[in-house]
Amino acid sequence: MLEEFNRYISENDIFKAEDKLLLAVSGGIDSMVMTDLFIKTGSDIGIAHCNFNLRGAESDRDEAFVKRVAGKYRIPFHSVSFDTTGYAAEKGISIQMAARELRYRWFEEVRSQNGYDYIVLAHNLNDNVETFLINLIRGTGIAGLSGIKPKYRKLARPMLFASRNAIIQYSKMNKLKFREDRSNSDIKYTRNRIRHTILPLFREINPSFDSTITETAVRLGEINEIVTAYIAGIRQKSTLIKGDKAIIRLRELKDLTPKSTILYELFRPFGVIPGQTDDLVRLTEGKTGSQLFTRTSRLLKNRNEILIVPFESDQEKHFEIKSPDDFRKFQEFSSAEIKQKRRNFRIPETDKIACLDADKITFPMVVRNWVQGDFFYPLGMKSKKKLSDYFIDKKYSLPQKEQQLILESDGKIVWIIGERIDNRFRVTPSTRKVIIIKSTGK
Repeated sequence: MLEEFNRYISENDIFKAEDKLLLAVSGGIDSMVMTDLFIKTGSDIGIAHCNFNLRGAESDRDEAFVKRVAGKYRIPFHSVSFDTTGYAAEKGISIQMAARELRYRWFEEVRSQNGYDYIVLAHNLNDNVETFLINLIRGTGIAGLSGIKPKYRKLARPMLFASRNAIIQYSKMNKLKFREDRSNSDIKYTRNRIRHTILPLFREINPSFDSTITETAVRLGEINEIVTAYIAGIRQKSTLIKGDKAIIRLRELKDLTPKSTILYELFRPFGVIPGQTDDLVRLTEGKTGSQLFTRTSRLLKNRNEILIVPFESDQEKHFEIKSPDDFRKFQEFSSAEIKQKRRNFRIPETDKIACLDADKITFPMVVRNWVQGDFFYPLGMKSKKKLSDYFIDKKYSLPQKEQQLILESDGKIVWIIGERIDNRFRVTPSTRKVIIIKSTGK
């Protein structure tokens, strides 16, 4: 196996001999075989172990076992203890998902802080087959059927060539010790049910099932590269990125077929899942104001565009400005200052700067989203106007309306930020002090 191991690393260009590697070691048979192979190659390695505290004293004994192995071979040892159950409850996710999020985040912290080039995982050929079937059952695009990659960014998987049987045989021949995780036989978990009940049936039908699926996954991976390049071309023509938001111009997509597949691949980075493909098609063909919520974003139809807003940016804003200096604390403003009004004072001719009578301003001021019913007295007018009517006159799109912020003093609108000030707060001949507030833009 050592020869195959070295060949697989070389053929797939997973890492170089001089790279410093952080091995993720649970203490199970896969990671212990991987550790033994790296020890025999003389690689520069460290060991990282996660204690998820899910099996009581057994979890502690796993950690102690891995620590002893690291000590025996004088390998740098890194460990962490997680409250996995508490994290899962807090985030509203499964225990398995919680463990995944916790470990990968911690692995990257250890890697970057200690100068390791790669995080090395012990996924094997059987894991690859199981992942293929899990994705197939849940529904996925081509990418989900492409199998586990030998290398992805800073994650390396040099054991994907080895079947579980080959790993067991290597362990026996080299008399390796390892820890058994009893949860691996619990078929309440999807992966274990596939491993222990479904895969044996497939292997009865086709004894070469694992290698057949692996070959299929490789071919689909190559097809996915072609599809990815094609979609990237469409994305380049149709997508405009503005900060953390994106706009997809639908006119660039109208003649493309098959429409549903292209739309799914185009919107997949924004959290769309296969079950939402029909909804996505309806959204692109629907009326302005139609919406679709994905795992990560809100998709909003506006005329002939789809606006994509990540949930983090989709929150209502409401914060207080307690003094002129406070304006600089918020990204919506670049500065604010109060000045004595002099004879030669000129009001800046730009909507991005509000020049107001400082004596009419009361702190704290409030910055918030506009709401239905809001009104103000537009500069130069003596009668009030609803903001909703003002937006109609200005031909605001629905996204523009939702994103528009206002500045308020003592319950009165002072400025539609970046647009127009309220006439009640304008600078007049009798004004003694002015407050000049600069926005960073719309």
